[in-house]
Amino acid sequence: DFWRSSYDIDTFTSGAIIFNVDYMDKMKLAIYIPAYNAAHTVALVLDRIPAEIKDKVQEIFIVDNASVDSTYLTIVGYKVVNKEIEPKLTYIKNEKNLNYGGSQKLAYRYCIDKGYDAVVMLHGDAQYAPEEIPKLLEPIEKGEADLVYGSRIAGHPIKGGMALWRYFGNRVLTIIENLVLGLNLSEFHSGYRIYSCKALEKIPFDKCSDDMHFDSE
Repeated sequence: DFWRSSYDIDTFTSGAIIFNVDYMDKMKLAIYIPAYNAAHTVALVLDRIPAEIKDKVQEIFIVDNASVDSTYLTIVGYKVVNKEIEPKLTYIKNEKNLNYGGSQKLAYRYCIDKGYDAVVMLHGDAQYAPEEIPKLLEPIEKGEADLVYGSRIAGHPIKGGMALWRYFGNRVLTIIENLVLGLNLSEFHSGYRIYSCKALEKIPFDKCSDDMHFDSE
């Protein structure tokens, strides 16, 4: 239940970051789950995705970044037991660890190539609450934003379990980054994100870092 009920929304809705995107009445949605040694958590993440989202989504794909544990066997077993989601659940195994940014590059290119309208990044370590996807998806569906952050800071991070040192470090870095970039985000370092794929098509994200700096870049 890590971070459950501790989210609010940050959106990019103005300036050079927003793109003029035409949204379909029925959005083609994908959920991307980056996973590394997530055998003990990935089934929980899948279970907690709301039923309404499981019905709406076209594909849930897991990108396993060369895990050395039994993540693969966990997914195989999950598909056998959960027949209703099996047709929508895809497993992609990287033969070598592409790092956090490299995994995202592969995932977003995959979504663009398959013609999806939006992609949710939901970490496989259960750090973020899948229950919040409907709330986070709303600005994308309405065409009000091309990128939505699930912000822990805008919610109740300490109550939700965030350590004080992490909270204060996050706040200081976010304040500095907002000043430099002219933004007003409550949290710059959230990995809980929903992207418009049409917006991603306009961004040369392949040139970004393959490591943890990918998100910030």
